[in-house]
Parts: sequence; structure tokens; C-alpha cells
Amino acid sequence: MSLVWITKANYLRDYQIEIEFNNNKKGVVDFKKHLDKKIFEPLKELDTFRKFKLNSWTLEWENGADFSPEFLLENLN
Repeated sequence: MSLVWITKANYLRDYQIEIEFNNNKKGVVDFKKHLDKKIFEPLKELDTFRKFKLNSWTLEWENGADFSPEFLLENLN
């Protein structure tokens, strides 16, 4: 299995982000059902959720929360 990382991400609405990967796969991830763990609690506030950044391999938020690119790839709609 080759390494996968995010090359582009755009906030759409609510908890949905459109994501494009280095393997040319592209789709939307709805994060709403993935915010139950303690580190993700602050992301339930939409203003905080929208403030993600793209680091060298995945999405990252100010509080240090992130999701592995493999997890995001598996959850594309």
C-alpha cells in the first residue's frame, strides 16, 4: 500500500469538507459523527471546526486534533 496524503481541502457547510488526495481520489467527508472523542469536542463549535489547516499530510486544527489521511479516505462520500 502506498502512502496517501491530502493535497487539497475546502470547507463546504456544516461539518462537511471536500478533500482531494495525492492518489486523485476526491470526495466529501462529513465529520459530524466523528467528533465524540475528547480531543474533537472543541470542533463541535462550527466556528472552530472551520478553522482547519492543511499540514504536510492531513487536516489539522488549532487544538492539535487531526484525522489520519487513511481514515478520511475510507470515509469519503
